[in-house]
Amino acid sequence: MAPFPWQYPALMLVGILAGFLNVMAGGGSLLTLPVLLFLGLPAPVANGTNRVAIFFQNIFAMAGFRKQGVFPWKLALLCTAPALVGSYIGAQLAVNIDDQLFRRLLACIMIGVLVLTVVDPVRRWNLGSEHMTKLRGAVLLLSFFAIGVYGGFVQAGVGFLIISGLLLHGLDLVRINAVKVIVIFSFTIVALGVFMVHGQVDYGMGMALAAGNSLGGWIATHVAVKKGHDWIRNLVSITVLIFAIKLLFG
Repeated sequence: MAPFPWQYPALMLVGILAGFLNVMAGGGSLLTLPVLLFLGLPAPVANGTNRVAIFFQNIFAMAGFRKQGVFPWKLALLCTAPALVGSYIGAQLAVNIDDQLFRRLLACIMIGVLVLTVVDPVRRWNLGSEHMTKLRGAVLLLSFFAIGVYGGFVQAGVGFLIISGLLLHGLDLVRINAVKVIVIFSFTIVALGVFMVHGQVDYGMGMALAAGNSLGGWIATHVAVKKGHDWIRNLVSITVLIFAIKLLFG
């Protein structure tokens, strides 16, 4: 596909917003995946290309959190191990998916995530900080395996799932965001590798998007330590809804 003259600058701008959203809460891929599809990439290639941006974004985000002194390695490693296994399974499912089916699934996911961000039921379920018992540890491992499968398959909205899971274990938002970027960076390596092996990555678009995502993610780490993520909802809700409707009926 011949590139449009404006597509790389446009992808960089979209990437800045997406990277910011991904680190602050989640949902940046709800913007970037539809944009890549609208630019003409087949669904598996758009899915794989998006992982290039996620990979580089999280390198910058981890550096930012480390500089801020927020880096809970022990918990992050506990969550990462099952997510790696799950992401490989999810990516293998994604590489051969039908284009129209992926578009419809993505639209439904976008609407579902939009509803969850507006209702935000997890805030009412926060259990408070508790000792990590064997049962809580087992639940955590299983939940992050499932998160890995989902993240390997589509990525979009996986940050919200991680936030929800860790809020239920009593973590504060700053530590949650730090754990989130470590986990997503780790399982993105696995998922991106699967898409690369199958030749489903557009590297030019991926690097343009990565430049924007990385800058947005770096900015967000400096904001995330000072603020929560509540105010982001209104910023993305209308855009996500428009994209979802276009994917379903366009």
